[in-house]
Amino acid sequence: MKNNRQAASRQMDEREKLRKFRELDDAFATALQELDGGGASNEDAAPQEPPFEERLQALMQEYNQSSQSVATLMRTIVEIGHASREAQ
Repeated sequence: MKNNRQAASRQMDEREKLRKFRELDDAFATALQELDGGGASNEDAAPQEPPFEERLQALMQEYNQSSQSVATLMRTIVEIGHASREAQ
């Protein structure tokens, strides 16, 4: 019985991690769209959603990531995107 509870708890933890990762991934995708000029401005965003920067700051704090590590990640993502477009 204890093993079932532990397995269920681990399963919930994994689901929560995946949900949080999706949120972070969505925030990065939005940032990349804005960098490329294809994203909506903050005025066009849905009023119930916090501005991108606030969401990003909250996710950085939640995942204990520094602005430097996030900037490095963003640069890497942009470089990979440019490299993949050039390869096509």
